[in-house]
Amino acid sequence: MPSLKISAAQMVANARARIEEIETPDLIAMVEDPNVVIVDIRDPRERERTGYIPGAFHAPRGMIEFWVDPDSPYHKDVFAQEGKKYVFHCASGWRSAITVATLQDMGFDAAHLKEGFSTWEKHGGPVARDEDKS
Repeated sequence: MPSLKISAAQMVANARARIEEIETPDLIAMVEDPNVVIVDIRDPRERERTGYIPGAFHAPRGMIEFWVDPDSPYHKDVFAQEGKKYVFHCASGWRSAITVATLQDMGFDAAHLKEGFSTWEKHGGPVARDEDKS
């Protein structure tokens, strides 16, 4: 296998050096804030397996750039709300760090949950599961 120009770990480190990172207890305190939009970029199977933050908007990682871009045919209105603080998260904070850095390159202001969903429940964050809907 040819050597890479940059490792995934270095991409995450580079992203984290230039984006806003939010600690888990701080985002837990923002859950009820109507001016905060939490965006879950995990795979649907991850959400089924571990639950999710109630009220978080689910946007699978592969579509983020297209859903955020107002000129894209895939644009989602949730990303066009003025005055909102967008906080993205994945499981461990790696994918969301790279995602937020990419979105900032596009001109979309956002932050991410530093440690991801992996510490959410440990810190007392609310968790919903699909069986809760019944």
